[in-house]
Amino acid sequence: MDPVSVGLLAALAGGAGGEAGRQAWAGLSALVRRPFRRNGGEQAPVVSSGEPELVALTADPGAQGRAQALSTALAVRAAVDEDFRTHLAAWQEQATLVRTGDGAVTNTVSGGTQNGPVVQGRDFSNLTFTTPPPPPAPPSSGAPGDSAADSTR
Repeated sequence: MDPVSVGLLAALAGGAGGEAGRQAWAGLSALVRRPFRRNGGEQAPVVSSGEPELVALTADPGAQGRAQALSTALAVRAAVDEDFRTHLAAWQEQATLVRTGDGAVTNTVSGGTQNGPVVQGRDFSNLTFTTPPPPPAPPSSGAPGDSAADSTR
């Protein structure tokens, strides 16, 4: 399992991603507060549950060191608790879908006249445009070199 991104943790702790981000953070909070799964009568391993690191990052979401500490605690716990690892992997898969603003956007319009709306930005959905058809091509002059005249040769 890949470690949870420090950037993702910091962004979610800071409230990025709107309601989806808040739900992802609440899901992680609930996950780390679950007790270690014990096999039979085995003693729980002596590793952090991740809760102290989660609380510290919640208090200071901009602290990259705290985000790194939480990422490390999650990775260590996942290594020793199979049930936690399974749930963390599922959480991580969903959390990476949350847009946290850490993506780059490059917009380029080229190639002549644009006969309709040009939308530049990121993460658009459910857009609908009603535009007139493009203007007709100018009539052919029939001069040498014209594509219509060349096709009859």
